[in-house]
Amino acid sequence: MSRKLIYLDNAKTTQIDPSVFAEMKKYSEKLYAAPSSTEYGHSFGLRAREAVETARETIAKKINAEPSEIVFTSGEIENDNLAIKGACFAHDLKDGKNHIITTKIERKPILDIFKMLEGMGCYKTSYAEVDRQGVLNLTEFEKSLTNSTLLVAVQHANQEIGTIQDIEKIGEICRKRGIMLYVDASQSFTKVPIDVKRMNVDLMSLSSDKINGPKGVAALYVRSGIRLQRLFEGGEGGEIRPSGIPNVPGIMGFARAVEIADEKNNEHMRKMRDYLIENLLKIPNTRLNGAKGEKRLPSNVNVSFKFIEGESLLMHLDSKGIAATTGSACFSSNLQASHVILALGLKHEDAHGSLRLTLSKFNTMAEMTRVVASAKKMVEKLRKISPFGADNAGSDVNY
Repeated sequence: MSRKLIYLDNAKTTQIDPSVFAEMKKYSEKLYAAPSSTEYGHSFGLRAREAVETARETIAKKINAEPSEIVFTSGEIENDNLAIKGACFAHDLKDGKNHIITTKIERKPILDIFKMLEGMGCYKTSYAEVDRQGVLNLTEFEKSLTNSTLLVAVQHANQEIGTIQDIEKIGEICRKRGIMLYVDASQSFTKVPIDVKRMNVDLMSLSSDKINGPKGVAALYVRSGIRLQRLFEGGEGGEIRPSGIPNVPGIMGFARAVEIADEKNNEHMRKMRDYLIENLLKIPNTRLNGAKGEKRLPSNVNVSFKFIEGESLLMHLDSKGIAATTGSACFSSNLQASHVILALGLKHEDAHGSLRLTLSKFNTMAEMTRVVASAKKMVEKLRKISPFGADNAGSDVNY
C-alpha cells in the first residue's frame, strides 16, 4: 500500500486551501462576468468589479497600504520586472541617478534583471555581501550607497535559507537618501508581520501561491507617488499593466488566502521547523544554512550533509514519498550550485549536500518524525557507498 506523500517544497508553491478553491469556483461558475471598467456597466460586471475592489482592500490592509496602491499581476516575475525595470525606465537619467543595488542571495529572476540593465550600458549595478547566516551587513550596505543610487532591491526573506532581513532599518536608510526600495516579500507575506509605511517600502511583491492561494496571480504594492513605466502597450488611463479581463477567480482566491492566514498556522510551522532542525543536526557532519530563531522563516529548514550529493538524497527520499529540494548543481537546470549557499562563504560541496525542507500548515508533526527517520537512514546509507564518506560516516569533523 502506497504511503501518503509528504510535500516539503512549499517555498516553490503550496497546496490550495479548500475554502480558497470554493471562492474561486464561485467566481468561475456563477459570478464570472468581466469587471465593468466604469460605473455604467451592467450589474453583473459591477458585482465583479466590486468584488475585485474588496479583494484589493483585503490585501492592502494586511500590509497597511492603501487599496489604490495594490496592482494585481500574474506572478512574482512580472512583479520583479514591473518594479525594477518600470522604476528605472520611468526615471530621467539626466540627473545622474543610475546606480542600482541588490544582494548576492536574491532570487535568480531579480539577478537576471540586474544583469540585463547592466548590459544596457546606462546603469551601474552592485551586489551587496551577506554574512554566514545570509544577513545583510547594514554598515557596509550604507557605505555602498552613493549620490547616484536610484534603487535598492532586497528580499524580505530568502527562498532557500529562510533568513529574514531587517527591512525597517534598510527602508529607513533608503528613505533618508531618497532611494527607492523594492522588497520581494513573496516568501514572508502572512508569515512575518509587514507594515509598508513603517518599513518605508516603495514597492513590494506579494505572491498568492506561496500562501495556499491559486497560481498565476500576485500583487505589486506601488507606493503612491512612485512612477513606473509601462512594459507592455495596451494599458488604459495610466495603468501600468495591459488592458484585459482581470483574473477575477484568482484575485478572489488570493484575497481569501490572505483572510484565512492565521498566526496559529505560523506557530504550527515553527514547531515543526524547530523539530526538524534539532533532530537533523544530530546527524554527524551536518550544518544549518541560514539564520536561527526569529531571524528565520517559520516554514524553512535548510541543512547540508557532508560527504553526500543532495540529488542522491532527494531521489531516495522521493522513493519514500517525501518531496524536497536541494542546492546541488545536478538538480539545477543550468548545472550550477546554489548561488545562495555559495554567497554565505560556503563551499561547492556544502551546496551539493544541501537539503531544503519548506513547510505549510497542512504538514503534521507525525510527518516530521517520518522525515527525520528517513533522512537519517538515507544519509548513513549514502555515506557508506560514497568514496568521500565511507571513512567519516560516523565521525564529527566540526562541520
